[in-house]
Amino acid sequence: MKREEKNMQTKRRIIDSALNEFSEQGYGASSINTICSGKGISKGIIYHYFNSKDDLFLACVEECFCLLTEYLSKKMQVADGNIEKQLEKYFAVRQAFFIEHPVYQRIFCEAVVTPPTHLKTEIQERKKIFDQLNIRILEQLLAALPLRPHITKSEVIETFRQFQDFINVKYQAAEFEAHEESCKRALNILLYGVIERKEEQIS
Repeated sequence: MKREEKNMQTKRRIIDSALNEFSEQGYGASSINTICSGKGISKGIIYHYFNSKDDLFLACVEECFCLLTEYLSKKMQVADGNIEKQLEKYFAVRQAFFIEHPVYQRIFCEAVVTPPTHLKTEIQERKKIFDQLNIRILEQLLAALPLRPHITKSEVIETFRQFQDFINVKYQAAEFEAHEESCKRALNILLYGVIERKEEQIS
């Protein structure tokens, strides 16, 4: 076996063990010692590839958002039709990813909802591709809607980001389904408002 291939396999074993540990215990309660015991990996080997627990956690965060973004890109094709159904589909696809890959769910929630304070900047950088995809999807949805005069797409997107910040503060990492439902509801309210309007009132 070539050295490069062996290095890749060793690094994969470390990340797999770390994913299991962070998924079960969360960032705060996880330890390098437990990650070592999970796959029979020495602490020295871990520190050969990763500088610290923080470095290893960030690698898991990056993998989570890369795979989620790739999954959404393949499964979520915005098309003509009912916007509300497209929103339902988006969150259903997002949910399907975590059903298929449950090991990433808690890591996603911690990164989005309760990131370790000292890692916020690094986490934001690693989830940038996911954020960019969400903006593209929202822009495509908005393209099919007649916005009110003097309201721009960028203003709608920024407002939704503020909604998300509020939602993220409200929920804990363990409340994944409630968090997702609140995000979906907030986006629906943002797009359609809160006042019921009858068909005949809309010109």
